[in-house]
Amino acid sequence: MDNRNRIIIRKANKDEWDDAMALAWKTFMHYVAPDYSKQGQDSFLEFISDSRLHRMFLEGDYLMFVAYDELTEKIVGLGTLRSRNHISLLFVDEKYHKKGIGTKLIDALSVYVKVENKLSSITVHSSPYAKDFYIKQGFEITGMTAENEGMIYTPMAMWL
Repeated sequence: MDNRNRIIIRKANKDEWDDAMALAWKTFMHYVAPDYSKQGQDSFLEFISDSRLHRMFLEGDYLMFVAYDELTEKIVGLGTLRSRNHISLLFVDEKYHKKGIGTKLIDALSVYVKVENKLSSITVHSSPYAKDFYIKQGFEITGMTAENEGMIYTPMAMWL
């Protein structure tokens, strides 16, 4: 079976939070954390471990799409939205990089923002690691690279 045909992009189920955040942490530590200070790494862990964020997800105020591998029955990617059109998290398991999964997650989030939220743009604060990926997806840099609580990011937007 072709990998592309066994990966389903869908809204996350309520019981998938822990697996998704474990994937985010593992991928963050491998790819993003090397660019961050200890403070930035701790800030990220605090963010994905925050019980308020989990509660927002359970209440439907923090949308998450997942890439689900039907063969392995595992989440292999995730993308989240906050504030109706801001990508908060976007991670793909390293074994699934370069297979179009990140692009499909952005597509799903973009369609949701445009159709469900009736907005014409989607934004992200890109890590240094992901900046080129977002540019290839059609995002444009909208501000200077900044740092907040040790987390380095570049504000970007894509018009839908």
